[in-house]
Amino acid sequence: MKFLRKKLDAIAPLFEKGGKFEKWYPLWEAGDSFLYTPGHRTMSGPHVRDAIDLKRMMTTVVIALMPCILWSIFNTGYQAMLADSSYGLAAADSITMDVVMSASWIGLLAFLPIYIVTLAAGGAVEALFSIVRKHEINEGFLVTSMLFPLIVPASIPLWQVAVGIIFGTLIGKEVFGGTGMNILNPALTGRLFLFIAYPAQISGEVWTLLPSDPALAVDGHSGATALAAFYTDGANALQDMSWWDAFLGLMPGSFAETSTLACLIGAVILIGSGVGSWRIMLGCLFGMIGMSYLLNFFAAPGHYMAIDWTWHLVVGGFAFGTVFMATDPVSASQTDTGKWIYGILIGLLTVLVRVLNPAYPEGMMLAIIFMNVFAPTIDYYVVKANVKRREKRLGIQ
Repeated sequence: MKFLRKKLDAIAPLFEKGGKFEKWYPLWEAGDSFLYTPGHRTMSGPHVRDAIDLKRMMTTVVIALMPCILWSIFNTGYQAMLADSSYGLAAADSITMDVVMSASWIGLLAFLPIYIVTLAAGGAVEALFSIVRKHEINEGFLVTSMLFPLIVPASIPLWQVAVGIIFGTLIGKEVFGGTGMNILNPALTGRLFLFIAYPAQISGEVWTLLPSDPALAVDGHSGATALAAFYTDGANALQDMSWWDAFLGLMPGSFAETSTLACLIGAVILIGSGVGSWRIMLGCLFGMIGMSYLLNFFAAPGHYMAIDWTWHLVVGGFAFGTVFMATDPVSASQTDTGKWIYGILIGLLTVLVRVLNPAYPEGMMLAIIFMNVFAPTIDYYVVKANVKRREKRLGIQ
């Protein structure tokens, strides 16, 4: 490692101010800071309140995502093996180590191309804007590049992956000024674009990979998602589903939306490290439970409105969106009271969209994007109310 450090230091002058490759400094700095801690220090009194920085924050989110990533890779391959009769595997069969290894390999072959295209296409936009604006490449895209592949179907065409992440990075973040200035979650913005442009391939149908050869996943098989089945068959759909399987994630779906357990592990990591807001997470949960009970009260027996909140928790992208999307520190509300309001409204809107709008069987994405837009307004009125309360207490109102 010392040898690599010396080599990087030797070529550093070429990329620094006045060097031959000065305009490419953001690219060199991104690679150097990814491998090592930046060597420069502030020359004036810093106003640091704790030891965390953007790099450590993004690294923590990546660590919290690992359970979801690993499970999504396994489950994608596992669902493919269940759908391919040549494997002779049934859902009732016990999952052996051989099944785990085979399923993980198939899932990895599905996940890696999507991730690589996401990293390349979105990273190119990030690098281009860094060079034009003459600033360093921020670590924020590292998380976006991991989130985006996890919220799309396994069979999505790679060109749609490229178009979606470019749109999300460009329109969702860069036009607002880059990392820390965006009002929308870039990954969700990209998925929303794909959902509007290519709805049949993004939502409502699950494409389970069918590998004709265990080493290469090709072709596909489509079927209704759990949420689409709920809307079509109402509470009767529960007869063919296992809540425990849904909680563990042994169901078809987009990469990371299946396992609520993996999302809960990520939530513990984010809350324990102080990176994720527990107020937003609980707010989403309370809002979802409250709206579910309200709809249950008016529901006819067997209607979709009669679905219990425990099912809304484990199907679709509610758990993943609550833990990793709604808690985005940039696009979410910043005040403590605002976080409660923001989270509760996301939970309310998610169930409202799921149950009352047949065109959108999954409401989490739309709810988060909608509340991203209103987050600054929520914070504005929370701060305004606090100012008025203090003025009244001091008698200067």
